[in-house]
Amino acid sequence: GQALRPSPAQAFAQDRGLTVRTPVSLRAPGEVAAFAALELDAAVVVAFGQILSEDILGAPRLGCYNLHASLLPRWRGAAPIQRAIMAGDMVTGVQVMRMTPGLDDGPVLASAATPIDALDTAATLHDRLARLGAGLMAETMAAVARGAATATPQIEEGATYARKIRPSEARIRWNRPAEEVDRQIRGLSPFPGAWFLAPSDRGPARVKALLSRVEEGSGEPGAVLDDGLLIACGSRAVRILRAQREGRGAADAAAFLRGFRVPRGARLV
Repeated sequence: GQALRPSPAQAFAQDRGLTVRTPVSLRAPGEVAAFAALELDAAVVVAFGQILSEDILGAPRLGCYNLHASLLPRWRGAAPIQRAIMAGDMVTGVQVMRMTPGLDDGPVLASAATPIDALDTAATLHDRLARLGAGLMAETMAAVARGAATATPQIEEGATYARKIRPSEARIRWNRPAEEVDRQIRGLSPFPGAWFLAPSDRGPARVKALLSRVEEGSGEPGAVLDDGLLIACGSRAVRILRAQREGRGAADAAAFLRGFRVPRGARLV
């Protein structure tokens, strides 16, 4: 198996001699006591997969603050970046909120928005939001320390839930409109990766589509319409710009086709 490597944040802290704890759960009594013993002024939470208890939230003097990758109350929950792309949202962003026992429903202190581009994937949007969020969080925590931050309660109207991506959502259904297939491909790239089966000499080969765009084209859904991975959908067509065979590295369409033939007229399922 592969050896576990520390995250960039953990490596940064360890390089500077800071203590790093990686508890399986912060609900264990010993972990709650250890956290409270730190006597923190404030705590910052980013992409942490646990709901924090009131004991944890109440331990820091100024509270706990979360950087969330959506414009709340839209896309509360585990997969806001993927869901925003898959839903066809034109704009998203990052927000700093003061944490409460509920799910991403705390008051908001600061926001930064960004458009979702036609070729954005979950990876490119994640990286752009991370850059936006780092500066926003630093500025906001400085304001919290000065007592100058203002927290605005969220409006419940328009709240949506970004549920965790299910494995069943990754299979491409070519009978859907091209716009939906394109958003599925980009929203699930690179992980878990929207996939399909392509014919090969050794039987059906599983292929992930990692980048795409919508183009004009018509045919039986799943039919390959040209020599450059233009695939017919329920309406219009999707051109796959980047792909990855199972067990191989990702490649742009031209390089992918040099190593794996997908001829015009083939049927993808």
